[in-house]
Amino acid sequence: MPREYPRHQRIAAELMRSLSDILRFEIKDPGIAGVSLTNVDLSRDLSVAQVYFSLLQPDGDPQPALDGLGRAAGFLRSKLGQAMKIRHVPELRFRHDDSIAHADRIRRLIDAANRPNSEG
Repeated sequence: MPREYPRHQRIAAELMRSLSDILRFEIKDPGIAGVSLTNVDLSRDLSVAQVYFSLLQPDGDPQPALDGLGRAAGFLRSKLGQAMKIRHVPELRFRHDDSIAHADRIRRLIDAANRPNSEG
Protein backbone atom coordinates (compact mmCIF):
# COMPACT_ATOMS: atom_id res chain seq x y z
CA MET A 1 0.00 0.00 0.00
CA PRO A 2 1.63 3.31 -1.05
CA ARG A 3 2.24 5.84 1.67
CA GLU A 4 0.43 9.14 1.26
CA TYR A 5 2.66 12.23 1.58
CA PRO A 6 1.44 15.64 2.66
CA ARG A 7 0.66 18.03 -0.16
CA HIS A 8 3.55 20.38 0.65
CA GLN A 9 6.04 17.47 0.29
CA ARG A 10 4.63 16.48 -3.10
CA ILE A 11 4.77 20.09 -4.29
CA ALA A 12 8.34 20.46 -2.94
CA ALA A 13 9.42 17.39 -4.92
CA GLU A 14 7.78 18.77 -8.07
CA LEU A 15 9.41 22.17 -7.47
CA MET A 16 12.82 20.53 -7.26
CA ARG A 17 12.30 18.54 -10.48
CA SER A 18 11.04 21.58 -12.38
CA LEU A 19 13.72 23.93 -11.02
CA SER A 20 16.45 21.42 -11.91
CA ASP A 21 15.17 21.23 -15.49
CA ILE A 22 14.89 25.00 -15.81
CA LEU A 23 18.40 25.52 -14.42
CA ARG A 24 19.85 22.85 -16.71
CA PHE A 25 18.16 23.88 -19.96
CA GLU A 26 17.07 27.52 -19.75
CA ILE A 27 19.50 29.48 -17.56
CA LYS A 28 22.65 30.73 -19.30
CA ASP A 29 24.28 32.56 -16.35
CA PRO A 30 27.86 31.22 -16.01
CA GLY A 31 27.70 31.76 -12.22
CA ILE A 32 25.00 29.10 -12.00
CA ALA A 33 26.78 26.61 -14.29
CA GLY A 34 28.19 24.43 -11.50
CA VAL A 35 25.04 24.32 -9.38
CA SER A 36 23.16 21.17 -8.45
CA LEU A 37 19.96 21.29 -6.39
CA THR A 38 20.01 19.06 -3.32
CA ASN A 39 16.70 19.76 -1.58
CA VAL A 40 13.62 21.97 -1.51
CA ASP A 41 12.03 22.64 1.86
CA LEU A 42 8.57 24.12 1.41
CA SER A 43 6.75 25.90 4.20
CA ARG A 44 3.44 24.35 5.27
CA ASP A 45 1.47 27.29 3.89
CA LEU A 46 3.34 26.90 0.54
CA SER A 47 4.47 30.54 0.56
CA VAL A 48 8.25 30.04 0.84
CA ALA A 49 10.57 27.46 -0.67
CA GLN A 50 14.07 27.10 0.77
CA VAL A 51 16.06 25.78 -2.19
CA TYR A 52 19.35 24.12 -1.23
CA PHE A 53 22.14 23.79 -3.77
CA SER A 54 25.65 22.40 -3.89
CA LEU A 55 28.53 23.13 -6.23
CA LEU A 56 30.26 20.69 -8.55
CA GLN A 57 33.50 22.00 -7.02
CA PRO A 58 32.81 21.31 -3.30
CA ASP A 59 35.49 23.75 -2.11
CA GLY A 60 34.40 26.49 -4.53
CA ASP A 61 33.01 29.85 -3.43
CA PRO A 62 29.19 29.62 -3.37
CA GLN A 63 28.68 33.41 -3.50
CA PRO A 64 28.69 33.78 -7.34
CA ALA A 65 26.12 30.97 -7.60
CA LEU A 66 24.04 32.51 -4.82
CA ASP A 67 24.13 35.89 -6.58
CA GLY A 68 23.20 34.29 -9.93
CA LEU A 69 20.31 32.37 -8.42
CA GLY A 70 19.10 35.55 -6.72
CA ARG A 71 19.16 37.39 -10.06
CA ALA A 72 17.28 34.51 -11.74
CA ALA A 73 14.64 34.09 -8.99
CA GLY A 74 11.94 36.09 -10.80
CA PHE A 75 12.53 34.22 -14.07
CA LEU A 76 12.53 30.90 -12.21
CA ARG A 77 9.23 31.70 -10.47
CA SER A 78 7.70 32.69 -13.80
CA LYS A 79 8.81 29.43 -15.43
CA LEU A 80 7.58 27.44 -12.42
CA GLY A 81 4.20 29.13 -12.72
CA GLN A 82 3.97 27.94 -16.32
CA ALA A 83 5.18 24.42 -15.55
CA MET A 84 3.22 23.66 -12.39
CA LYS A 85 -0.47 23.65 -11.69
CA ILE A 86 -0.49 25.65 -8.45
CA ARG A 87 -2.25 28.90 -7.76
CA HIS A 88 0.69 30.72 -6.13
CA VAL A 89 4.32 29.96 -6.83
CA PRO A 90 6.26 30.22 -3.56
CA GLU A 91 8.98 32.77 -2.90
CA LEU A 92 12.35 31.16 -3.67
CA ARG A 93 15.12 31.50 -1.09
CA PHE A 94 18.43 29.93 -2.02
CA ARG A 95 20.82 28.39 0.51
CA HIS A 96 24.19 26.78 -0.06
CA ASP A 97 24.26 23.15 1.07
CA ASP A 98 27.82 22.51 2.22
CA SER A 99 27.24 18.90 3.31
CA ILE A 100 29.16 17.52 0.30
CA ALA A 101 32.19 19.71 1.06
CA HIS A 102 31.93 18.75 4.74
CA ALA A 103 31.82 15.04 3.86
CA ASP A 104 34.82 15.49 1.57
CA ARG A 105 36.82 17.14 4.37
CA ILE A 106 35.95 14.28 6.75
CA ARG A 107 36.93 11.70 4.10
CA ARG A 108 40.32 13.40 3.65
CA LEU A 109 40.90 13.46 7.41
CA ILE A 110 40.06 9.76 7.69
CA ASP A 111 42.33 8.95 4.74
CA ALA A 112 45.16 10.93 6.33
CA ALA A 113 44.66 9.19 9.69
CA ASN A 114 44.65 5.74 8.05
CA ARG A 115 47.78 6.37 5.98
CA PRO A 116 50.77 4.43 7.35
CA ASN A 117 53.32 6.66 8.99
CA SER A 118 56.33 6.97 6.66
CA GLU A 119 58.64 7.79 9.55
CA GLY A 120 59.85 4.53 10.97
